[in-house]
Amino acid sequence: MDKCILIKPNLCYESDIQDFRKEMLDVNSSMDGAGPLKRMDSIKEWLEFNRRCENKETVPKNWVTCEQYIYVREADNKIVGMIQFRHYFNEFLEKYGGHIGYSVRPDERRKGYATMMLAECLGICKAYGLKKVLITCIKGNEGSKRTVLANGGVYEGTIYCEPDDVYLERYWIALD
Repeated sequence: MDKCILIKPNLCYESDIQDFRKEMLDVNSSMDGAGPLKRMDSIKEWLEFNRRCENKETVPKNWVTCEQYIYVREADNKIVGMIQFRHYFNEFLEKYGGHIGYSVRPDERRKGYATMMLAECLGICKAYGLKKVLITCIKGNEGSKRTVLANGGVYEGTIYCEPDDVYLERYWIALD
């Protein structure tokens, strides 16, 4: 598998972020771990939103401070995935969203990128000071479930998420 790096998105990747967004929309992906990218046409607006989310003084209402990353394959500088690390919970995240959300570009799935991307992000969470992280995935999403389990996830239980009309499996990963 090609080497990838986890970096914060910037304008240098504007075109590829737009392509990522279009490909995800074309397959009706939930775009987990991409913040509001699904509903934002402007990549500049999305980048500014991400910047605001990094600071307690500027984080938008109903959001928590978080860090947005893109997972870039070094060989061709292509974004293969996106991942978001939320520093703490609000009521929704504590119940349904967890600390981390992620997604992989449709044509790059089933290649191990999600597992590697999550592993790198867990290092960031640990450096931030977290002792454990919560990750949820839609029941039946075997790829995401395998990704979490490969990174040490321990199943806690399944809950119903009424806002999205889905069942979510909850996993905890210890960071010690």
